[in-house]
Amino acid sequence: MKVNKSNPTLEFDTTTNLLEQHAYRYSLQDRATPNLYRHLFDYDSIPKVAFNHRNVPMHMPADIWITDTTFRDGQQSTSPFTVEQIVHLYQLLAKLGGPKGIIRQSEFFVYTEKDRAAVKACMDLGLPFPEITTWIRANEKDFQLVKDLGIRETGILFSCSDYHIYKKMGLTRAQAMEKYLGIARQVMEYGISPRCHFEDITRADFYGFVVPLADALTQLSHETGIPVKIRACDTMGYGVTYPGVALPRSVQGIIYGLMHYAGVPSELLEWHGHNDFYKVVTNAATAWLYGCSSVNCSMLGIGERTGNCPLEAMVIEYCSLRGTTDGMDLSAITEIGEYFEHNIGYDIPPRTPFVGRNFNVTRAGIHADGLLKDEEIYNIFNTEKILGRPATVAVDSHSGLAGIAHWLNGYFRLKGDEAVDKRAPIIAKMKEKVDEEYAAGRTTVMGDGELEHILSVVDFEEYDRLSHIHQHIHL
Repeated sequence: MKVNKSNPTLEFDTTTNLLEQHAYRYSLQDRATPNLYRHLFDYDSIPKVAFNHRNVPMHMPADIWITDTTFRDGQQSTSPFTVEQIVHLYQLLAKLGGPKGIIRQSEFFVYTEKDRAAVKACMDLGLPFPEITTWIRANEKDFQLVKDLGIRETGILFSCSDYHIYKKMGLTRAQAMEKYLGIARQVMEYGISPRCHFEDITRADFYGFVVPLADALTQLSHETGIPVKIRACDTMGYGVTYPGVALPRSVQGIIYGLMHYAGVPSELLEWHGHNDFYKVVTNAATAWLYGCSSVNCSMLGIGERTGNCPLEAMVIEYCSLRGTTDGMDLSAITEIGEYFEHNIGYDIPPRTPFVGRNFNVTRAGIHADGLLKDEEIYNIFNTEKILGRPATVAVDSHSGLAGIAHWLNGYFRLKGDEAVDKRAPIIAKMKEKVDEEYAAGRTTVMGDGELEHILSVVDFEEYDRLSHIHQHIHL
């Protein structure tokens, strides 16, 4: 947008090609006591969703991308990664994001020697994407540390709800705003671009604090020529996307307001959500749709409490919205999941979309029959071609020789000449054992572990050979 200097209340929007009136410039609304939005968050009941029937226009940016917080927010919820593990996962991020850098940045801690060793090892790879950024405390020692590492951008915490300002920090809004602007100026003096984490934005007074702070930071950016990024943090997962929902919970309202009233351009806006109410993917996609270029995610959605937005989910969402992978290598999603399970020891719930062991396993007998005839009937897309994960069926009393052969080939990733035909003696022997189970009264499908055991009983040598192939594939 270009501001018409002769009439500062009008702006020409190059997206809509219309003059848009900006009649309001919001100023800080200081107060002696906090506004805790008790009509929405009374704490003793489920948070309420209020509507005011105001809708804002959809405004998808020309460029959208993903940023990663696996090594910062994500790592806070798991056992700390080793330097070697961080380097390997960082390389997988680069592979997944592709040459265009759809996964644009990845943020790291720099507090410990191990943190800094991981940063240096990843920087030494010389990969163009993802760019390495940091998250630091607001002190000069950390500012200098980031500068010494040669990092261009760092995240700093700017808590913006009255819950944090009054109850945690013991400040007023005016004091908090003065503190935050001082921090931003300090870090910019070191030549570093601040990424301001507007913590708890979905419980904050949007027009009384959020917009005035964002507007002041935007003005500071104009004065210095240093970009200032605003990360809208839905810290507690309160964001909702229903049409006409009222602030502070409206995702689209937050993005529109930051752009329209604080003048923050799409490329300097980032959404960071949590999954406390199962809305994290929809909220992130909505942020994209309404003008936010960047969504912040973690691999497998690891992170504080219920976790962050799963990076692999937003990769798929990107492809759905854009109609192209834009050079991303989606098979890296499978590699990430396997590395977490087999090298880090992280248990992925088996029904987790795209990475869970059973996400494309058909269990219902009638569905399995359809899948065996044509997998497109019951598979969400060509998971073998796109993710390197063939569709499989769970074995039950109706699976027959074909079903057991399909399970074995799918589970052990056997293709071409390696694939076992349904007429093979080993399949017949396995079917005998399966039939015995159901003849004895069993009604549930058989798990992978049970079928592995049956295979080992009927032909241990073949089981051992296939297991070694299976392990090699997962390394």
